[in-house]
Amino acid sequence: MKRVFVNGYGSIGSRIAAFLQDDANIEVTGVGKYSPDADVQKALNRGLKVYAPADRLDRFGASASGSIESALDSSDMVIDASPGGTGHSNKVSLYDRYGLPVIYQGGESSSGPGAVSDFIFNSRINYDEAVGRRDAIQGSCNVTGMGRVIGPLREAYGGHIRRIDVTLVRRWADMEQTDKTFPDSIEMSPNPHHGADARSYLGDAIPLYVRAVKVPTRQMHLHIMDVRFDGIAPDPSDAHRIFRNERGVAVLHTAGGTREVREFAGSMGFHFTDTNMIHIHAAMTASRGDTLQIMYSDDQTGIVIPENHMLMQAMLLGVPYDAAAARTESVFGMAERKERLESHFG
Repeated sequence: MKRVFVNGYGSIGSRIAAFLQDDANIEVTGVGKYSPDADVQKALNRGLKVYAPADRLDRFGASASGSIESALDSSDMVIDASPGGTGHSNKVSLYDRYGLPVIYQGGESSSGPGAVSDFIFNSRINYDEAVGRRDAIQGSCNVTGMGRVIGPLREAYGGHIRRIDVTLVRRWADMEQTDKTFPDSIEMSPNPHHGADARSYLGDAIPLYVRAVKVPTRQMHLHIMDVRFDGIAPDPSDAHRIFRNERGVAVLHTAGGTREVREFAGSMGFHFTDTNMIHIHAAMTASRGDTLQIMYSDDQTGIVIPENHMLMQAMLLGVPYDAAAARTESVFGMAERKERLESHFG
């Protein structure tokens, strides 16, 4: 059995740790915490051991099982779920010394002096390239979502697609960030990293252009994607058909908004209130001339969690894609989530 340490216990780390506890092949060494806040007790209540930096152990008292360094000593892999931008300092001060494979999250850089890895993962596109790697970045929720939609489109129509333009309408905060306030404003995001990140695994054969804005909501992201063809674009029903058997993509016909999807997800009885997938809003799909427009919502806190599980299997276990996908399905129940969402919003 392999031992995995989750360094960080916020929106992403808490979810990753919970699902790893459901995987009989994995033992969670524990979780790293840097402040003795309410999340420490939440982790303990879930049966997780808590580790803290050696110079802060006295602040945690009996809540901590030891230092983060001691946890790394007894682990086979690290999943870094620390706040965005701190992964690099963890790499320099901790991980490089231990030589463990490390998964970083989408808030980290893949280039420049702060880079943690030059590889951004998307299981739909480059799973085989991740097998046996020592470091990788799990793409952010927006970057993951684009791969889940563009991958099938490219396979079905690739030779006829001239360019893809995506507008990311991003949520301002995660569901758990109830203390985070945001302005009554739509904010522009100059030079968003999402386009470069997605192109790093999609390549440049089909030009991809991305713009982003932030809106005052916690209820998921929304992407507006214009796919331009070298002839007449396919009709919406044909486009929806190619997602029929896609893992992690649900086609919803009656959902009126992202909150409605989130609230239904909360009634399904899974961990947290996540769907862990993309939701194509079928009523908003349109085809005119050479352009197919697709609008889909992106479960910002949940979509990257099964991706982390897939990436862990590639890097740590070296299993082929089909075996990894089957294992992730057994832990997450993605087929059931998809069926229930499509039935409810049919």
